[in-house]
Amino acid sequence: MEKIEEYIDIIIKLNPIRIVISNKSDKEYKYNKVKINKNYSKEKSYYQIEFFTEKQVFHENIEDKELREKLIYFMGKYKQLSSTSENYSCDMRISKKGKIFFSKKEQKNTISINREHNKKKNYILKEGMDIPPLKDLGIFTQDGKVVNSKYDKYKQINRFIEIIDDEIKKVEKYYSDKSDNTLRVLDFGCGKSYLTFILYYYFTEIKKMKVDVIGLDLKQDVIDRCNEISKKYGYENLKFEIGDINGYRYENNVDMVITLHACDTATDYALYNAINWNAKMIFSVPCCQHEINSSIKAKNLNILTKYGIVQERVSALFTDAIRANLLEVMGYRTQLLEFIDISHSPKNILIRAVKSNISSDKRKKSLMEIENLRREFYFDQTLYNLLEEKIKNV
Repeated sequence: MEKIEEYIDIIIKLNPIRIVISNKSDKEYKYNKVKINKNYSKEKSYYQIEFFTEKQVFHENIEDKELREKLIYFMGKYKQLSSTSENYSCDMRISKKGKIFFSKKEQKNTISINREHNKKKNYILKEGMDIPPLKDLGIFTQDGKVVNSKYDKYKQINRFIEIIDDEIKKVEKYYSDKSDNTLRVLDFGCGKSYLTFILYYYFTEIKKMKVDVIGLDLKQDVIDRCNEISKKYGYENLKFEIGDINGYRYENNVDMVITLHACDTATDYALYNAINWNAKMIFSVPCCQHEINSSIKAKNLNILTKYGIVQERVSALFTDAIRANLLEVMGYRTQLLEFIDISHSPKNILIRAVKSNISSDKRKKSLMEIENLRREFYFDQTLYNLLEEKIKNV
């Protein structure tokens, strides 16, 4: 073990950029391979560890000082380690008899690590901004620096804001010019609402827009807590109410509807309400699409329903494709976007729909694609059923 630690110390001193650990010695250890990559966040560096199973990849971020301990641990589980630094490569191998082989070679072509990778990314929510929700979430320190272990979450939140910003840039002049220049937003199933608070900050502090945001949830304690936080932040036009996605009544015009991780058919009711209100923009991240999976029957393509895991995933993709097409049928320009990296969550599809002049031919084609799918797989789908009367006129 002392020899392994000695070689690991050599590797650490060379400031490795990439490390690959493979060839398991512990057959019970669940990960087949481990990769470690050096990353940078502002002035700080850190390592991201990727753990590989047969079908999945898991991630963990560690500080530079933790690398030595991790490598010692991994070399108790694996027989081989390959490390690459800017100027050197190192290989360590443990034989079946426990003999340790180590080599260090100078690189003919030096490898440069891109220290600008995270530092130069032009995020909308920048480090140094005074964003109370990000501080309370532990993503920002009190002086506005990103907490190293929260960098993935920081990037995910920025990705969500970027997706909304793409559309807001197209309409912000319209809202600044009209007499009632308030953007009205409804957030269905807001939960603890950290994204709602961050969104409000984005509208008021970055875009300098007038907004009226209502967050809806079924839990009274959640609503009370969110209203308290809103008062603490001084967010005067951010309110939270008890509201069921199915059947919520709203009297004013709605400009934007947001629904994040509404479970199963709750997403369909949220989209149905948004369509009935003639909402200009819809942003939805569906969750737990069980409905089609419970009723799907294949006519000719039963290879897609033969295996349970395939049927489950196909059903989820069918659900979101049908929702997107139905929005097109109802006159929305619709996209399915990757919300976050699939390695962090399989629920990574965001539906972005914007009211547009969709041609009659395109709307009919979108409806025909749904009907063809239904004829092949004999399933029910809630949004289709809710819109049945409306789509008869397409």
